[in-house]
Amino acid sequence: MMAGAEAAAETQARGPDDGGDGAGRRPDAGAGPAKDKTSYDVIIIGGGPAGYTAGIYCSRGDYDTLILSGVLPGGQLVNTTDVENYPGFKSGIMGPDLMIEMREQCARMGTTILDHEVTNVDFRGGPLRVLTSSAEYEARAVIIATGATPRKLGLEGEQTFGGRGVSYCATCDGPFFRGQPIAVVGGGDAAMEEATFLTKFGTEVHLIHRRDELRASKAMQARAFANEKMVFHWDSEVADIRGDEAKVRQIVLRNLKTGAEDTLDVGALFVAIGHRPNTDLFEGQVDLDAKKYVVLKGGGQRTSAKGVFAAGDVHDASYRQAVTAAGFGCMAALDVDEYLSSGEDGA
Repeated sequence: MMAGAEAAAETQARGPDDGGDGAGRRPDAGAGPAKDKTSYDVIIIGGGPAGYTAGIYCSRGDYDTLILSGVLPGGQLVNTTDVENYPGFKSGIMGPDLMIEMREQCARMGTTILDHEVTNVDFRGGPLRVLTSSAEYEARAVIIATGATPRKLGLEGEQTFGGRGVSYCATCDGPFFRGQPIAVVGGGDAAMEEATFLTKFGTEVHLIHRRDELRASKAMQARAFANEKMVFHWDSEVADIRGDEAKVRQIVLRNLKTGAEDTLDVGALFVAIGHRPNTDLFEGQVDLDAKKYVVLKGGGQRTSAKGVFAAGDVHDASYRQAVTAAGFGCMAALDVDEYLSSGEDGA
């Protein structure tokens, strides 16, 4: 279903008569851009909620806009089943379907969308340069919307049960497991926040940590220890994830000191061992913090590089929601409009 829908979205992004070169057109653009077009007003790197929202706003603002979405467009929502907390869908929507809707809306506004992977960038001066394996593009402004990737345990069951009980976002998926025992892996502040939140829904929440003490702040630890629904499994790791065609049913815990294994019946496993922002491409081009998130400057979505903006999980280590990513995409596009319309880029 996903492949066919993406193909349909790509057709709309190209336009029906442009020879299949992947270049989009505005509704009033006549023949559309040339096949070898490489210069745009705005280039957006990334095709998730932040990137698509930025594309909608930039194109609607009459800027010639290119999205380079990568070979797996859609961001983390592509691996999500039901999304119940994104406004506008009273009965919820499947994560991949939400991304297809965003992509098609973006294409309808006239955004060029190419599923090409960016291999290099040069933000040292104008015009800004963005390279793929097959082309070099130039832009007056660039929006970085490459998102972040949850750190995983490396178990085969994560892939098998993704969207069926294995999750990396408690606020996204916690309500689906109401009245069931839930497991959380991790020992930092994020894990404590996730586990504490999940006690609203689970009959009990099992916190699994590799060490015999938590890395979380004292305040977060105190909250967790005081919660009667929390059960702690020290010096332990998840060795296997088991279930059926419907969902996760059980996990195997291994004690790292004794090697002993035990099974635990759970309805869901939440992995909260951190995220990795997808910023390797931008090292040395924009300022990154100690955890490699993009650093914003001046109270908006600007980065340290002139004409380069950021939106979504690539800079947001706190909220990590589709709706906040979309909001940041809107903000970045409005900041781009202010930047370009003021002539700051020198054009």
